[in-house]
Amino acid sequence: MTVAPPVIEKLRDIVGEQRVLTDDSAFQQYGVDRTTIWQPAPGVVVLPETTEQVQEVVQLANAEKLAVVPSGGRTGLSGGAVALNGEIVIALDRMNKVIDFNAVDRSVTIQAGMITQQLQEFAEQQGLFYPVDFASTGSSQIGGNIATNAGGIKVIRYGMTRDWVLGLKVVDGSGNILELNHGLVKNNTGLDFRHLFIGSEGTLGIITEATLGLAKPPKELSVLVLGVSDIPSIIDVLKVFNDGMDLTAFEFFTHNGMERVVDHSEVPTPFESEAPCYALLEFEQTSEAELDRAMELFETCVMEGWVLDGVISQSLTQAENLWKLREDMSETLSQWKPYKNDISVNVSRMPEFIARAEALVSEQYPDFEVVWYGHIGDGNLHLNILKPDELSIDDFTVRCSGVSKQIGALVEEFHGSVSAEHGVGLLKKDLLSYSRSAAEVALMQQVKKVFDPNGIMNPGKVVDAI
Repeated sequence: MTVAPPVIEKLRDIVGEQRVLTDDSAFQQYGVDRTTIWQPAPGVVVLPETTEQVQEVVQLANAEKLAVVPSGGRTGLSGGAVALNGEIVIALDRMNKVIDFNAVDRSVTIQAGMITQQLQEFAEQQGLFYPVDFASTGSSQIGGNIATNAGGIKVIRYGMTRDWVLGLKVVDGSGNILELNHGLVKNNTGLDFRHLFIGSEGTLGIITEATLGLAKPPKELSVLVLGVSDIPSIIDVLKVFNDGMDLTAFEFFTHNGMERVVDHSEVPTPFESEAPCYALLEFEQTSEAELDRAMELFETCVMEGWVLDGVISQSLTQAENLWKLREDMSETLSQWKPYKNDISVNVSRMPEFIARAEALVSEQYPDFEVVWYGHIGDGNLHLNILKPDELSIDDFTVRCSGVSKQIGALVEEFHGSVSAEHGVGLLKKDLLSYSRSAAEVALMQQVKKVFDPNGIMNPGKVVDAI
């Protein structure tokens, strides 16, 4: 598929001469996400500034029978923003403005290209809080977060992105502008199409604006890192703390992953003793009584033999350093080109699942190092198989692809998900059947046909067009 020169001229008429890019450096920047498997090959990159410009580009793509790939912050890990076949890449980087703020409704309407951290900072300036948070907040865009229903580190307290979306403006695959829900909290007038676009990964249309709810900011946050005797004990610790106090986060990571973060980021180790794995807890320290309660629960876990050691933050700097042990994990491990699995099961079944998964990987790949980490408080695990130096990325990917199917079959047995928060994209498409029935996939295809009758929106991602 190629984009003919007359089409490129029409695109320039829509968005401006300087906002249509055809050079290889632009293709490398805008035509791929953080997956390392595919080389981008778009036909052209356009950077619109308004919803109406996006609409005109989509309408032109329909007329010319060209495919479109939406491009946000390009921080995804499933190939959802990869352009492989001469598509028109619509990059939303210029669509980053605040459109409206309403203090009474505690809502803000923004363009979809706004960086997540910029939204968080705007909310803070208003004395409010946008709670969806993860390691890529400094580069991910809100439109992409919504398109993948991003989760992150605060889900145990605040839920997923979906829980904060009050309204959307989208351009569907036919080039229609749809305004969905208008920011209403209550609106029982039939089907809520807003929720179809959340998590749709750009396969139904392009999100151009979003109205998001904001919360009251949390009070002083304390961070507790615990050295835990084994992974099953982490679930015991979670239950004790969940029963005893309100947590804002509960994360975990294995020792080998923490060692690499400490070496790479020069973050201090939390304490001198070593443990097989670690739990990171965050809570609001509303009073001294809350701190005393956390210490009581910690002592209970030590007495039970679940916790070997622990430290609690005494300053903002120490809290930030403790969080880096977890938040720097993905960036640190990227040096080893890890083969990732982003999976979820019910929290109660995690110890059994991890034991089965570890046995499976150890049997099939005894020479590969495995690092576990994730949002264990909400059932989300990240399995990372690190590439040995002597293997090429192609050989490594081929060797690991088999374990993904085995892990997928295990996930299916546990009624879990093969993609907890990174979406399906290209990477997980062949694994979708482990989490969704044939009837569900067929319904997804029919929904896509309704909103994208010509099959031009992010083709090949999630499900095939019919």
